[in-house]
Amino acid sequence: MCGRYQRRSDKQRIAEAFALGNVDGLALELTPDYNVAPQTIQPVIIWDEHEGTRTLQMMFWRFLPRFVTDPKKFKLSTINAKSEALLSNQMWQDSFLRRRCLVPVDTFIEWRKEGKRRLPFIFGMKDDSPFALGGVWRRWRSPDRKHDMDTFAVITVDPNELVVETTGHDRMPLIVARRDWQRWLEPGAPERPPVDLLRPLDSDLMKAWRADERINNVKNNDPDLGNPMSDEPENPQLGF
Repeated sequence: MCGRYQRRSDKQRIAEAFALGNVDGLALELTPDYNVAPQTIQPVIIWDEHEGTRTLQMMFWRFLPRFVTDPKKFKLSTINAKSEALLSNQMWQDSFLRRRCLVPVDTFIEWRKEGKRRLPFIFGMKDDSPFALGGVWRRWRSPDRKHDMDTFAVITVDPNELVVETTGHDRMPLIVARRDWQRWLEPGAPERPPVDLLRPLDSDLMKAWRADERINNVKNNDPDLGNPMSDEPENPQLGF
């Protein structure tokens, strides 16, 4: 499960980190978001075959399949796509083969349950660099063709040791390594999809720390949400 992340980078930093084409034409002024929640409009990186470059596209974080007639009446949770279902489930198959994307983030958030409490933990890279979650996307159109929007889901995979030891979760978001960004974005041959990339990132590249429970409320959105709890010093890997 991946239901929350942080994007501290603005449009320019994302453009530089991901070697994007010209983003000056992007109308929306992209400010940092410290508590990104599902069903919001977020920047996503795709491959523009016509221009031959990576480009930034604003998308709705909830994948809407072709058969959806009214998003408000669609009850299935589609913010995440399990890696095991990408080829076996027709809802995901075409997008995995032809419309893969990268979601630029600086950290993602998972929770550990302790009784009735949900204790938030933040996961990031040891060098604090922006990184990319792997996703799939598609354009949804209303039956009357009057409304359309690009929508995406974050792919989840088995957890690495850091996620398990910190939260006990059985899933984590797919993190696509920098060396694989281009291969992930370009459609390539449909008979050879990048299934070998559907694996957890090495824990040695990551760190985790306990965050303030204010982050549990999506209405809170400020830079301090990413700070480690003052009574729990950050550990470079395990976070406590």
